[in-house]
Amino acid sequence: MGPKETPAEPAAAAPQPGVERTSVHNLRRRPHAKVLVVGGGINGVGTFRDLALQGVDVALVERGDYCQGASGASSHMIHGGIRYLENGEFRLVQESVVERNRLLRIAHHYVKPLQTTIPIFSTFSGILSAPARFLTHKQGKPKERGAFLIKVGLSLYDSFSRDGGTVPRHQFRGRKRALAELPRLRQDVKYAATYFDASVHNPERLTLDVLQDGEKAGQSGSAAAQGDTARASNYLSLVSTTEQPNAGTGRGSTVRLRDELTGEEFDFTADVIVNTTGAWVDQTNGAMGSASTFMGGTKGSHIVLDHPALLDACQGREIFFEHTDGRIVLIYPMGDRVLVGTTDVDADMAQDAVCTDEEIDYFFELVGHVFPDIPVSREQIVYTFSGVRPLPRHDATQPGFVSRDYRIERRGPGAGAPQAAPVLSLVGGKWTTFRALAEHLTNDVLAELGEQRKVSTAQLAIGGGAGFPADEAGVQAWIKAHMTADRDADRTAGLLTRYGTRAEAVMEFLDAAPDRALHSTRELSVRELEFMAANEQVGHLVDILVRRTSLAFRGLVTGELLNEMADVLGAPLHWDAAARAAEVRHAQEVLQRFHRVEIHSLVA
Repeated sequence: MGPKETPAEPAAAAPQPGVERTSVHNLRRRPHAKVLVVGGGINGVGTFRDLALQGVDVALVERGDYCQGASGASSHMIHGGIRYLENGEFRLVQESVVERNRLLRIAHHYVKPLQTTIPIFSTFSGILSAPARFLTHKQGKPKERGAFLIKVGLSLYDSFSRDGGTVPRHQFRGRKRALAELPRLRQDVKYAATYFDASVHNPERLTLDVLQDGEKAGQSGSAAAQGDTARASNYLSLVSTTEQPNAGTGRGSTVRLRDELTGEEFDFTADVIVNTTGAWVDQTNGAMGSASTFMGGTKGSHIVLDHPALLDACQGREIFFEHTDGRIVLIYPMGDRVLVGTTDVDADMAQDAVCTDEEIDYFFELVGHVFPDIPVSREQIVYTFSGVRPLPRHDATQPGFVSRDYRIERRGPGAGAPQAAPVLSLVGGKWTTFRALAEHLTNDVLAELGEQRKVSTAQLAIGGGAGFPADEAGVQAWIKAHMTADRDADRTAGLLTRYGTRAEAVMEFLDAAPDRALHSTRELSVRELEFMAANEQVGHLVDILVRRTSLAFRGLVTGELLNEMADVLGAPLHWDAAARAAEVRHAQEVLQRFHRVEIHSLVA
């Protein structure tokens, strides 16, 4: 992300020079790349992977951790965007459903089918107001969409979505059948419409898989004699840019990079710069000396509930509906928790993106709108999160009608420095279409370099999705084949869930030396934490809690866990006693400030 990233997780302590991270060393050792990607969300990482697969010498820098911003604060859906039909965004819906179906195949380890049900409380409501919304993109007075409009929309969605018949057609149920399937629904429900989209329970780990695919491609590229040709580092920010070219090639621009963990800075040159910093694109362009006004992000918040009754009421489905104010909202199970979201309000980029008391009240209201006899309280919230969607500037257009499509803005070299690097800025974009977007952006970069595409990513499995079992029987067979005397079925299944088939490499690491489970959780072991430290660019303790595992998301972080993990990570990450204590305090602050999670440490 850019130099003013929000949410900007606070520093664990004042940056101190120390042992240089391998990721930073690789960039400093050869401070040039043909392409520099700035921003490590899913779109930047996807572009990094695609360029690496083309054999391009590419580097990526991210000010925080990978998938720390909007990419890690999504609704965890991979979807075609049925509601975008009302905006007339047919191209986006077509691309989205194609990419959704594709991800179900090439990233099957993380992307799963999601049965989705829309409860409907009227038949013809909204017919007159819908054309006005379509034509003006203004909300007006909320008018609930009735069965007729939803039936038309789902029929159109089917025509885009069915992937040659592999995705089931939508189904409409009358009141009696709807209540038989979902008995806790509001009793005045008239219909229930059910269709299929997809979910991604581990967006942070999918982003890491995409990144590691790119790094692996760079290690086997034709230019590998120069060293790795696909290099990436988190906690490395772009401070400034000059039009000073690379001394060897006479081309490109020079950027100043700052290691956010040590405070050290160095220069790096690139022939093309790609700005994929999401909602902070304008701030990043400003740091590069060319202010822009492309962006108009909106904030979306969610809460995660430990609520067995609500979990049971959903019956394994996403409940997707229009609330009384016209917003499209959702309730759906994620494992043994329930995710409720989302809001869509203009973001103040000077403020932290956090879930407010007002938003929590709103979420409780929307649960009551469809499940009126299921009470929800703040004590059942185990986690909250918010992010700023990287939407284009939209002036008077209502946030819900702002296009989720993307465009690429090019800034060419100035007249006084024709050799300077062109800058390609990504405006917009959504999780579902990251592969297609990265393909588009990569093609534009290749055109800048005068090169041709060599590899298509359309059918290329992502990370641990390669060879992942196709069905539950296959999963059970895989688990049985990888169990050992020291690794039971639950532990093996947990590793497969976390890493996909890359779990085989993790298991090889675990089995290479004595190991033990942590005392504070059975989900992690000492050796697995050491594996993450060695292979997953862990910069802070909180990276593991929030983005390498789902422990924080599920409300499973304790003071004992913080202290035990800090102690284990101390040796591989070169943390002394003071640094370990600072990391525990930092994790507490991040969890409280950004996720409303209070953790009382055991540190004196």
